[in-house]
Amino acid sequence: MASADRHRQITSAVRRVGQLSVAQLAELTSASEMTIRRDLEILAEQGVLERYRGGARNLQLRGEEPPFALREHDGLAVKQRIAAAVADLIADGEAVVVDSGTTCLEVARALTHRRLTVMPLSLHAANVLVGGPQLKLLLPGGEPRPGELALTGPLTEASLAALRFDTAVVGCCGLNAAHGLTAYDLADAAVKRAMIASAHRVIAVAEAAKFSRTALAFVAAASALHTVVTGDDAPEDETAALDAAGVVVRRV
Repeated sequence: MASADRHRQITSAVRRVGQLSVAQLAELTSASEMTIRRDLEILAEQGVLERYRGGARNLQLRGEEPPFALREHDGLAVKQRIAAAVADLIADGEAVVVDSGTTCLEVARALTHRRLTVMPLSLHAANVLVGGPQLKLLLPGGEPRPGELALTGPLTEASLAALRFDTAVVGCCGLNAAHGLTAYDLADAAVKRAMIASAHRVIAVAEAAKFSRTALAFVAAASALHTVVTGDDAPEDETAALDAAGVVVRRV
């Protein structure tokens, strides 16, 4: 089993049960206890779980967002399809603001070689975009959140308020027609609202799991979105409800 797959299995099991020993995890993954100990050290450094002598316990509380390091490779193929579809919707010459998050990071990668003006709202995405040969990169102010490296705070909001974009690509923690777009972090929600206010068109990206979640902080009603790009496994009842609210839904 590849280490990334083993890490996901360990994290899922610890989150589900709450606490597991090294021996239990070794049996679960068919790996040696020495390998499991190394895995737990890595996952603890990433903030995914808490390491203790002989095992690991869950750190994530209800309503908290899973760590970036855990989400980055989860469902990567779907995120890449979503990113490619978003890139197809954006014309050369546009000014685009790209949100933080793992799916939006893939959007940044898909836009790197395009002739665009792009403002990324995370240091992860800025690092990806900085080498684009035809791309004009705008960097906002703000305070990066640890791990996520999303830029938030008054400086980020002021940067957005000073500009007008053709398209905003917005990530989400939860999305449905009833509760709209939601985020786990209050500061992140404020930045998303500023993004939406600064753009002529708003494209939201959401994997299937996002439709079953409603996070703590309200960002905007579904009607504030022009398009939602999601995977082909998105729940049909939720995508139909968004369509009924006037949102164009693209399943890829």
